Amino acid sequence: MFGLGWSEMVLVGIVALIVIGPKDLPGMFRTLGQFTGKARGMAREFSRAMESAADEAGIGEIQKTVRAAANPQKFGVDKIKEATGMTQAPEKPALSPERQAMKEKMSDAMGKAATERQAREAETEAAPEAKPTETPESDSK
Repeated sequence: MFGLGWSEMVLVGIVALIVIGPKDLPGMFRTLGQFTGKARGMAREFSRAMESAADEAGIGEIQKTVRAAANPQKFGVDKIKEATGMTQAPEKPALSPERQAMKEKMSDAMGKAATERQAREAETEAAPEAKPTETPESDSK
């Protein structure tokens, strides 16, 4: 609570027992408990007063507005973008004829390679694989 460990609290308890005495110690703890309870009650009351003052000042509305601003769908940013015409995607620049031809050539080559790979995979799945036999000469290295 006050940054005291168990050993420090035991030491304080022993010193209190010696200084105050065993007869007055329970009364002191009762008084200390009542004081702590009053302090906590005052802290709760202060918290409630601050919350009610914040509610009266409109802090709740400001908080809702900030949360809505963090979420574009609730805040209506999409509607603002639509109204200003900013929702359209920018046009892609056209490729030069040389680059367009290269793109088509690469696309055709990739398509052909994919078709050949699929055909090879189909052949290997259809044909049972023969395991190569290992020779002792290849293992000698």
